[in-house]
Amino acid sequence: MGELRLQQAALAAAVIAALAILVGFLGDVAAAVCLGVIVLCALVTAPARKQQGGGWWNMLALGALIFLIGAGLSLATDTVGGLVAALGGVLVVVAATIGFPTGE
Repeated sequence: MGELRLQQAALAAAVIAALAILVGFLGDVAAAVCLGVIVLCALVTAPARKQQGGGWWNMLALGALIFLIGAGLSLATDTVGGLVAALGGVLVVVAATIGFPTGE
């Protein structure tokens, strides 16, 4: 039961962090913290990837990686970095939605 609640909390935090970055109402420091939360959530939920139907975790990890790449690119060019980060954010939200356990 504890692992289930941890996974639920981590995925909910990842979605909230991704949406906060995508909406863009936070400053740079808060966005960096949210990006860290997404990466941490991907690491915390890693054991669930071994369960049947755990393919969502690959999407979550890819979304976190693309988000990181987009953040780096935005230092050089805002438009390209923002588009790449948006793609990563969408992947994180979709993966967290698919992987959210319902408490079976």
